[in-house]
Amino acid sequence: MVRGVVVGASIALVAYLALVPLGFLLWQSVQVPNAPGSTRFALDHYAAAWSSGSTPRLIANSLRFATATSLFAFAVGTLLAFVNERTNAPFKRLFYALSIVPLVIPGVLFVVAWILLGSPQIGLVNLALQRLTGSDHVFIDVYSLWGMAFVDGLHYSPLAFLLMSAAFRAMDPALEEAALTSGAGIAAIAWHITLRLTWPAAFATLLILFVRALESFEVPALLGLPAGIHVFTSAIYSAMHRYPANVGLACAYAVMLIALTALGLWLQSRLTTRGERHATVAGRGFRRRPIDLRAWRWPAAALFLVYFLLLVGLPFLVLLWSSFQTFYAVPSIGALGRLTLEPYRFVFAFPAIGRATSNSIVLAAGSATAIMLLTSIICWVVVRTKLRGRSLVDALASLPIVFPGLVLGLAIMVFYLHVDIAVYGTLWILFIAYVTRFLPYGIRYNTASMLGIHRELEESAAVSGASWWTTFRYIVLPLLRPGFVAGWIYIAIVAIRELSSSILLYAPGSEVLSIVIWELWENGQYVELSALGVLMMLALFALVMIAQPIAGRLVARAA
Repeated sequence: MVRGVVVGASIALVAYLALVPLGFLLWQSVQVPNAPGSTRFALDHYAAAWSSGSTPRLIANSLRFATATSLFAFAVGTLLAFVNERTNAPFKRLFYALSIVPLVIPGVLFVVAWILLGSPQIGLVNLALQRLTGSDHVFIDVYSLWGMAFVDGLHYSPLAFLLMSAAFRAMDPALEEAALTSGAGIAAIAWHITLRLTWPAAFATLLILFVRALESFEVPALLGLPAGIHVFTSAIYSAMHRYPANVGLACAYAVMLIALTALGLWLQSRLTTRGERHATVAGRGFRRRPIDLRAWRWPAAALFLVYFLLLVGLPFLVLLWSSFQTFYAVPSIGALGRLTLEPYRFVFAFPAIGRATSNSIVLAAGSATAIMLLTSIICWVVVRTKLRGRSLVDALASLPIVFPGLVLGLAIMVFYLHVDIAVYGTLWILFIAYVTRFLPYGIRYNTASMLGIHRELEESAAVSGASWWTTFRYIVLPLLRPGFVAGWIYIAIVAIRELSSSILLYAPGSEVLSIVIWELWENGQYVELSALGVLMMLALFALVMIAQPIAGRLVARAA
């Protein structure tokens, strides 16, 4: 009885979270105002989007931006992964540990930092290079399509690095060693052998990066809109922030964006099922022998250093410099005389920041806990039972990954404006959005742990007379702890820095930290934003440093 209620309620909740926003978004995109207080079914919003000529331009800009971003992120991440995994470059272990750090930097902070570094007028990189070369040439223009791709690609490159590192680590190096023995160069080996053997993983990584770039919001909003470069996410945001808001047009754009992301994810899943064609690891063992870079060892270490400076060092330093200024100014002797702690006093005294910090912590902890508990039950149903349709349950729980964050926020906003249950404008609507958005991550973490638990433990408990709920609570959940804790930490971190699904849902009193940063930027309070960003980055770095050994000990204890 208890099992049926708990399992049935969990499946119903997952179906509600996954299907209701999508269904209501589709319905709203084909509803056109008719008489006052009534609507009619029509495709007017889609027709308006195409007839204006903006949609073909949005598709072209979105595809160009996503393609350039994914290629740049893949090239950088794959090069560093190859050097880290297949060569004897120094400081490899240190760099791999540090590669996790950039993943916790909120996207809005990263973009703001690169505006201060790469703006044509005030960008420190441009000013330094112009002074060095004695020219007025703009070396980096972040307010261009290629500048947008550079910033977003740099931000996503750690993801490419981690995915390709796993692929290189699992590959048998025998063919590389044979080529090296035959006199082939390192570049030829990497291009003709390593990348070809990891082609399924490489293509899957490219598709993941492409989908991430399609749904990116911070870069198109902060860099694209001022330059007049519109992609789908910025068009949706603009449609909702004009007066009056064009909800139907925004929903039509959102449906088109979902179609593009769904196509990319479908291709990625199809490729994953055919990956065994390129398998090189069989029953025999192998030992990895790193390629000797010889005189190139230290240039390779310098490559790591330059990359880390671009990704973390320079953004953090420019925010740190800005946070000690009365108003933003480029570094100079005169500016050194104006150093002040006033921005930090503002951060600690401003009530909205304290409230946003509390809201972010509550939402991050609450959504992470709810997701991991809910998905632990769903994973038990999928892995342990023979319930008819259990694969459909797994697909439903994974469906929200198709939703870009901004689209999910739009769908939830439209639904709860029409279905008034008193959650709009409160923390509850953000909680619903976060649980829906990050549900697929909980599924992946808990499924990996559930597959490692033998069913004989549950069978022994059942033979001893334990109920299902007792078995699940005292046996299954404790054994899920390594994946549960790892998933909880990851979801809590990404929830704290989440912006795209919050931007259309927050109201005064329910702001989160990413929203406060966004509002400070729109208000021109750059030094206060920088102070808040420095404190936020330090806190998130500390959380990662504390969480890593805890997760490691839990995994070791469970092994």
